[in-house]
Amino acid sequence: MAWAGTNAIRIALLDDHAVVRHGLAARLKEESDFEVVGAYATSKDMMSALRATPADILLIDYSLSVNDIDGLNLIRALKVRFPGSKIIVSSSHYNPATVALAMRAGARGFVGKEQELSELIAAVRSVSVGRVHLNPLMAAEISSMLSSNNAQEDDLSGAGDSLTDHTELSPREREVLRCCLDGMSVTQIAEKFARSVKTISGQKQAAFRKLGVRNDNELFKIQHQLQDL
Repeated sequence: MAWAGTNAIRIALLDDHAVVRHGLAARLKEESDFEVVGAYATSKDMMSALRATPADILLIDYSLSVNDIDGLNLIRALKVRFPGSKIIVSSSHYNPATVALAMRAGARGFVGKEQELSELIAAVRSVSVGRVHLNPLMAAEISSMLSSNNAQEDDLSGAGDSLTDHTELSPREREVLRCCLDGMSVTQIAEKFARSVKTISGQKQAAFRKLGVRNDNELFKIQHQLQDL
């Protein structure tokens, strides 16, 4: 299909990794109907620039540097401040729980960083014309997760299990997360399983990275929001 005759789709990029940011910008610029209006390392830089240089598509990473805003609040802030822009998330945190939350917060597409760039290009074109873009396999996984969640909506432990069902989590990481969701501290979990505090802390942080959360507040936020889906 020829795209040269269409109006250029203005894209702003946000990723705190310079190699990823510049690589994406270079690839997107190869498309004749795409115009990359900016590539930013922080949410503050992007929001400042968008006031002067608007974009049709905001292509953002879900997990930025530790000093930046978290993914969910970033999506919400962009929705409020730039309602005319559509948001696509590109992230290595590509699991049903994270994708569902991002879409519910206002993203119109979500592409895993392990997917082909052709998927991202397709997402930009689909979202730019008002469609929602998700890989069919991911859409099916989210549907299955939500169906399971609805069947257990009166069972809080069931909601926690749906969160810890992420396939990348090891059995011990699942154990630790379930205990966290039950309100146990790292020290209490270590005593329960007769492991060192350092080991439990490491397993907890590994699980957090895989789920795309940074702290207990974000973990509980995901749990409660999944119950509301």
